[in-house]
Amino acid sequence: MNDEQSVELPFTKMHGLGNDFVVVDCRERGWGDWAGLAPRLAHRRFGVGCDQVLLLGSSAAADFRLDIYNSDGSRAEMCGNGIRCLARYLREKKITEAQEIRFETLAGMVTTWHRGDEVEVDMGEPELEGRRIPADADGPVLERPLPVGEGAVKVTCVSMGNPHAVVFVDDAETYPVAEMGLELERHPFFPNRANVEFVHVVDPARIRMRVWERGVGITMACGTGACAAAVASRWTGRTGPEVTVVLDGGELRVRWDRQTSRVYLTGPAAKVFEGRFHL
Repeated sequence: MNDEQSVELPFTKMHGLGNDFVVVDCRERGWGDWAGLAPRLAHRRFGVGCDQVLLLGSSAAADFRLDIYNSDGSRAEMCGNGIRCLARYLREKKITEAQEIRFETLAGMVTTWHRGDEVEVDMGEPELEGRRIPADADGPVLERPLPVGEGAVKVTCVSMGNPHAVVFVDDAETYPVAEMGLELERHPFFPNRANVEFVHVVDPARIRMRVWERGVGITMACGTGACAAAVASRWTGRTGPEVTVVLDGGELRVRWDRQTSRVYLTGPAAKVFEGRFHL
């Protein structure tokens, strides 16, 4: 066995409502090409198994840096469940005892706060301008029909640092999420692809959501997706400014502060186990 084969990469497996992650501390060592390493770690038969890989890094502009790789090796700008997990990781590893932590991400600066057993995240202002999401449209994209197969699907588009297409449906439980999620993720309307949320509004303070994540597929939860769904639900007049989002893995709370235009996400994060992966 040569030196390269014998290298062991320490990691921590974590999850937020079943949306699971492999966390790697890269502050002192980069470990290599993550576009290639991430799919190996994420593989659920030959690797550790996860939706995304989270890399903890140093930052001159914030307390820490977060880089995110999807299970297919592509990059993600932001992840609400992932950043809550990283905040919990920093606390459990005693890397910091701070209640408030600022992260540098591809989506900009993001702040988290420990709230008892949960973590709250300032997710920033939602982007509603089509070209900036990005989507192939000028101005807001509000329940716009997109041709899919022989029919059309109405999408409301929001960026929470990454692109989302929200589809309101009669029943999220029975909707063909896998089929339509894949179609919409790669639709020509979205130049950087899109995360897709299928949302049923239960009442003005509660929505049921299932999600297809870009570069991953169906996941049990998505923090940025929950925020996008809450914004789209409020924007279209279906809900109020605070909602509980019910996902396959549990519940998240989202508040859209219309005075500041900022979105706040609160929910749990948990460690599953620690280990070492043979490279």
